[in-house]
Amino acid sequence: MKIKATKNDLNGILSVPGSKSHTIRAVLIATMAEGISQIYNPLASRDCLSSLVVSKAFGANVKRMDNYWEVEGIGKNLKVPEDVIDCGNSGTTLYFTTAMAATIKGGSTVLTGDHQIRKRPIKILLDAINNLGGESFTTRTDSLACPAVIRGPINPGKITFSGRMSQYVSAMMLVSPILNGEMNIFLEKPYEKPYLQMTVDWMEKQGIKIDYDNENYKYFKINGPQEYKTVSERIPSDWEGVAFPLVAALITNSKIIIEDLDLSGSQGDSVIVDILQEMGGNIIIDKENNSLIAKGGNKLKGITIDCMDIPDAVPALSVAAAFAEGETKLTGIEMVRVKETDRVAVMKEELQKMGVKVEDDESSMTIYGGSKVKGAEVESHDDHRVAMALAVAGLGAEGETIVNEAECCDVSFPDFYNIMNKVNANFEELE
Repeated sequence: MKIKATKNDLNGILSVPGSKSHTIRAVLIATMAEGISQIYNPLASRDCLSSLVVSKAFGANVKRMDNYWEVEGIGKNLKVPEDVIDCGNSGTTLYFTTAMAATIKGGSTVLTGDHQIRKRPIKILLDAINNLGGESFTTRTDSLACPAVIRGPINPGKITFSGRMSQYVSAMMLVSPILNGEMNIFLEKPYEKPYLQMTVDWMEKQGIKIDYDNENYKYFKINGPQEYKTVSERIPSDWEGVAFPLVAALITNSKIIIEDLDLSGSQGDSVIVDILQEMGGNIIIDKENNSLIAKGGNKLKGITIDCMDIPDAVPALSVAAAFAEGETKLTGIEMVRVKETDRVAVMKEELQKMGVKVEDDESSMTIYGGSKVKGAEVESHDDHRVAMALAVAGLGAEGETIVNEAECCDVSFPDFYNIMNKVNANFEELE
């Protein structure tokens, strides 16, 4: 599908769907709880539906209703899957599933995913499993990625990660309570700390006791066995998705209200409000109504942004930077290069087609704003965040912007274009 974007000012009220990160954690914790869990306002995106596939594969019963999902979990007695588990495009689901599979005795679990998942590194997590007494390997000896085979059970012990991939750490944290003994997880240099805290918060909310470094996130100690309580939670709106309409409003002469937000700070990407305000964006936080009011018209200015804890915000922030006066430098971007795509290289390539000067090295990306951004035909590279970022850029650019393979936004933000059209984005589907 192609999406055509033209210069438009937005006006109106919109809501963003539930959080992908919260939904996946809720589903997989519910799978490891014994009894019936109810998850309200789940994100029914492709990534989150992949977590339901995993839940059923491990033996849980799953029911999907319009506004909530029901998961009847089986506690620590996960079953050996009857078939290969396809995790689709979801890296979070893949890594969490890998650790869950390592707790099972009596058989092997085979994991795969789409073409992007079959390029994303998993070897470090497999090495951790092997060090804890499991047996795991990739099926291609020359590849660090899926397909992968995992055979448990692992024994709790001590493992050390570099800390760059928070999903590896969260994966091992989540399964530690259903093991017998003490698990000690150490991190050399923690990245994406808000996601680690999100995992801790979910585990503690479901009755798990954790001893951890709540300042630097250098260690986590979890004693097992412990039992997860069943889940009965409402999933908050996805701040990773909020970034796109927020940036769209600020780079145009717009006024929008984004409703039904989680303003508790539980999602790391909520810091994007502070960042865009520092850039000069006119954003009002309405805590009483759990909403944001974003007004365009102010000229944004370039700043330096540490993206170590907010890697998923880089595509949206790079678009804001393209429309800002001066130089914007995004640092701490190493892990952005191993997401669905190398998002640094991809955003550089596509923004350059739109007349934006971009430079990058291993750890930073510099966008030189101030020049007119022009419409162009650009590629999503089958990456949901890239597709949405480029469509948003088209709303502020001169002329027409065509985004190819634009349907991939369904991975994290189903119905993105229609939701944006309700506030006058006027995105047009070409095929």
